[in-house]
Amino acid sequence: MSKSKNKFYVVWVGKKPGIYKTWKDAQGQIMGFPNAKYKAFKTLEEAKSAFNGSPKDHIKSKVGKNKVLKVSRHFNIEKNSISVDAACSGNPGIMEYRGVHTTTREELFHMGPFHDGTNNVGEFLALVQALAFLKKLDKPTIKIYSDSRTAMAWVRNKKVKTTLKKSPANERLFELMEKAIKWLMENEPKNEVLKWDTKNWGEIPADFGRK
Repeated sequence: MSKSKNKFYVVWVGKKPGIYKTWKDAQGQIMGFPNAKYKAFKTLEEAKSAFNGSPKDHIKSKVGKNKVLKVSRHFNIEKNSISVDAACSGNPGIMEYRGVHTTTREELFHMGPFHDGTNNVGEFLALVQALAFLKKLDKPTIKIYSDSRTAMAWVRNKKVKTTLKKSPANERLFELMEKAIKWLMENEPKNEVLKWDTKNWGEIPADFGRK
């Protein structure tokens, strides 16, 4: 997903922490940097204030790298739905994905960042993780929303059709895709997966807000 040219990018943890006026400049500071911390702000004043503070005060929705929120079987999801989405800077590029409660937007799981990934791969992994997440909670009636027809088809066909080339940087992603396919083969998902109507409903709640 592309970044807005009117935003200011704060890099707290990266090659050279600071405030950057373009996503391209900010991306250069986080690309390949382990556990980079960054966020976009609408005004320079907000960016300056954030940079002088702690990233924890501004990245509250993230539960951490490659972590899943522990939820009891009695977790109440109003309107019976979870929304998933992925974000990728470049193609391939740095990718991450997550699942949120559609109504409250509470983050249920957030994975990444991964290197040399694609948006389609992230969307697919997010869908499978949501299905596994709900199966573990024994919530077969909860619906899952995705704005990716490609990812939905991969899940439906239990097959990934990606042009992404395997490399040392994205080896972990290929391992996750293999595990996801194996899970789909060994389980029969009962949760309904629906297409999010972006045109009429706006951005999906799990969107990373980087447009």
